[in-house]
Amino acid sequence: MKKAKNIMKKMTAGVVKSCKKLGNVHVLSRIILGIAAIMAVIAVCVVVCSKPARQAVMEVVNPEHHTVIEVKSGDSLSKILSAQGFSINDINAISKNLKKDADFTTLRAGRDKFDFVRPKEGEPISKIVIENGPWNRIEIDCETRDTWQCQKIEIERDTRIAFKEGEIAKGSSFYLSAMDAGMPEGIILDVYDLLAFEMDFERDIRAGQKFYVLYEENFANDKKVDNGRVLAVSFDALRGNVQMYRYVKANGHSGYYDAQGNGAIKSLKRTPINNAKITSKFSGGRKHPVLGFTRAHKGVDFRAPTGTPIPAAGAGRVIARSFNRGHGNFVKIRHNATYETLYAHMSKFAKGVNVGTMVRQGQIIGYAGSTGLSTGPHLHYEIIKNGVHVNPMTVKLPAIDNLDAKEKPLFMERKKILEEKIAVLKNNPKQIIRVSDLVEQPENKTENKSENKKDNKK
Repeated sequence: MKKAKNIMKKMTAGVVKSCKKLGNVHVLSRIILGIAAIMAVIAVCVVVCSKPARQAVMEVVNPEHHTVIEVKSGDSLSKILSAQGFSINDINAISKNLKKDADFTTLRAGRDKFDFVRPKEGEPISKIVIENGPWNRIEIDCETRDTWQCQKIEIERDTRIAFKEGEIAKGSSFYLSAMDAGMPEGIILDVYDLLAFEMDFERDIRAGQKFYVLYEENFANDKKVDNGRVLAVSFDALRGNVQMYRYVKANGHSGYYDAQGNGAIKSLKRTPINNAKITSKFSGGRKHPVLGFTRAHKGVDFRAPTGTPIPAAGAGRVIARSFNRGHGNFVKIRHNATYETLYAHMSKFAKGVNVGTMVRQGQIIGYAGSTGLSTGPHLHYEIIKNGVHVNPMTVKLPAIDNLDAKEKPLFMERKKILEEKIAVLKNNPKQIIRVSDLVEQPENKTENKSENKKDNKK
């Protein structure tokens, strides 16, 4: 304000000096009156504008005080609450309500957080907020200490679709090339699981092959939290272009289908261990590395360090879990009346896998090793069709699920929409497209919950 007065003083003195030179007293008086009016307006504006500022300062006085505790190894609910001054009776009541109202029983070190909210520093705690996942939190009302009301709150997801494309570099692998293309590791592993039904990642990969993936990204408050599901994938494999699209049927069950609507998920995987290098192929006559003479090699060998988990290539029942001189520790699974698979040279069996056990596709049944007639740690994998050994890399495998005549046109519509979005994101990668922008499909709630748990791990 002082600065403004000094400026106006100088302006007035300059004007007076100029007017004296001109010798016009009337002009001088008019100018002085005009300046006075301008100063009055400025003063009013300063007073009016300063009031909201003082009010704004008043509004931030006494903010809530937050004490955030991240759960560490060895922490317990009792330990965390007692450190904040809660009594044993209160802790027991809170623990009981957390279990009853929010199904919260276990603390996870490095993942769960407690936020103790006070109206202001030094006052009693009014609310406890437990962040136990990216998509939900628990709030405990401390004002009603007799009831300790708990409320589980689901955080709304903003699910968008992302598109990444790349090309296999000379001397590189799909994994490294996908990482170079900016694809998240969890999505790469999902793509491995899908393409393993159609491709051999050892023999089918060549420099110059192109690929793309369309997948979900989950946001909260405009910040990315995790990845969702793969919606579409394409790979220019040696045997031809492999394409898969996610589609949810009218009954709520989802699956992946090729460009013609045929089931892409097969009953068995050609390569049980993702990205494993083939060290010995299926052959009618191979010189045995230990025995030294030529005999049929009825399976495929995959290099795998000792202890590498071995997943079941398909769902079925364990019909053998034993040891013999040739196979060492091995497991044999009957999948249906036609197919059986065998996994040999294991270092050990997975816990709970015994003769008669029903296993699902992808379930760990044992761990790679070098037991039996073996020169080093690897997995020997066999597929037996109608009692005859067949080449896992070339045998035509049946699909688990195909679309009927009623579903196929609906799938084709969904595929067209996904391809349109791919074209948009290919030309403008930064454009935001939400899953809600796609045509709605009848998602099954149970399926979504199980898939969301998996998604959060990515």
